[in-house]
Amino acid sequence: MADFESGTATMSAPQTPGTPTTPTPLMSSVRVDSMSYDRKSMPRCKCLPLALDVSPWAAAPHTCFTHFSAPDISLTRKVAAEFVGTFILIFGATAGPIVNQKYDKAEGLIGNAACAGLAVMIVILSTGHISGAHLNPSLTIAFAAFRHFPWFHVPAYIAAQVSASICASFALKGVFNPFMSGGVTIPSVGTGQAFALEFFITFNLLFVVTAVATDTRAVGELAGLAVGATVMLNILVAGPSSGGSMNPVRTLGPAVAAGNYKSIWIYLVAPTLGAIAGSGIYSLVKLRGQEDDEPQRQQVRSFRR
Repeated sequence: MADFESGTATMSAPQTPGTPTTPTPLMSSVRVDSMSYDRKSMPRCKCLPLALDVSPWAAAPHTCFTHFSAPDISLTRKVAAEFVGTFILIFGATAGPIVNQKYDKAEGLIGNAACAGLAVMIVILSTGHISGAHLNPSLTIAFAAFRHFPWFHVPAYIAAQVSASICASFALKGVFNPFMSGGVTIPSVGTGQAFALEFFITFNLLFVVTAVATDTRAVGELAGLAVGATVMLNILVAGPSSGGSMNPVRTLGPAVAAGNYKSIWIYLVAPTLGAIAGSGIYSLVKLRGQEDDEPQRQQVRSFRR
């Protein structure tokens, strides 16, 4: 008591665990978001000063705010990860339709959707903490438009995505030749219908991506699962009509390898417009308040490298 009366708080040795007088721990366990790239192995904790009226029966005498320092990842590493991730995505998403063509629809529409959705999921989980796992020029442009991603990195990311798509498509052509045409997304409906489908399914995709990537209240740990499931749903809906591209490089690479550019402008324009609309709409409806009051607790998620 003498110490408290003199105005100085003295920290005593911790009491035996399990006794009724055990005080509240000074620092609770910290959960690190596995999909956050704004982290290091050991977080730093900044604590508010101790109050003078500290007592063993009181609640936690101070509050800890955990800050995660951004890892130092060069643009070269990010672009390399984006190239590898896009290669895996295009190889997996395009191989399904090619196998269907070669083996008389052995996988079917569900198989095509699973190939693309699973490819997206595993790439996000494996490279999201490095490059953000955009894998899609439309996503990159939409995020840059709403200031979730620097415009300075956009040309390098798009170059990596386009080159990876072409490389993956020619790899598939070498393996499955002459069945490459099965992997090209060509509309089986009218131009207007195909454009609308690609616009709306990309809108759906970017609405979900923006939620899990920019909103700290969304379940960021499940970003890969949420985005992969959205891709599968969109292909089940639009696959038989437009091919369910949602991604300009999903169409561009196979088109170059097969030499088939029919209606390719639909798959370059509609996904980009749909991506901007989807990201913009979520930005408008996103809840405000606590997120703005406590910026130090925000976590930067995948897609926002």
